[in-house]
Amino acid sequence: MQPQVGLIMGSKSDWPTMEHAANMLEKLGVAYETQVVSAHRTPDLLFEYARGASGRGIQVIIAGAGGAAHLPGMIASQTALPVLGVPVQSKALNGLDSLLSIAQMPGGVAVGTLAIGNAGATNAGLLAAQILGLNNANIRDAVEQFRNDQTQAVLDNPDPRAE
Repeated sequence: MQPQVGLIMGSKSDWPTMEHAANMLEKLGVAYETQVVSAHRTPDLLFEYARGASGRGIQVIIAGAGGAAHLPGMIASQTALPVLGVPVQSKALNGLDSLLSIAQMPGGVAVGTLAIGNAGATNAGLLAAQILGLNNANIRDAVEQFRNDQTQAVLDNPDPRAE
């Protein structure tokens, strides 16, 4: 399948977080590509990736970064594709630095910012699928089934003491 989502991160150490986005995309049947693209260490690669993504069939980019977290914003500055930013939890400020770096974009360069860490990565995968589902009934159906399954799991196990 042709990748529809670009799943990128600032360093290999971000993978344990970004893997949650990959897992959600796989669960929903969304094809993706994944790559380390550093805003600070490989800026030329960043520009090349962003400018070429649409031509490769990418429709949404999920960009995870920690610390200064410039990757999502820099990618967004180079493409008209929707960019979803995942703040990776950092050691120094527990991810607050990442969150603020991604969320505080200047007007005119949009990045959809998710929660810090694993939940944000999971939801980035889900949100990417929801965006793609606007024009793809199979993906939309998979998202709806996922949501129904979540609801049913709660209804089937209402007692918090039961396993």
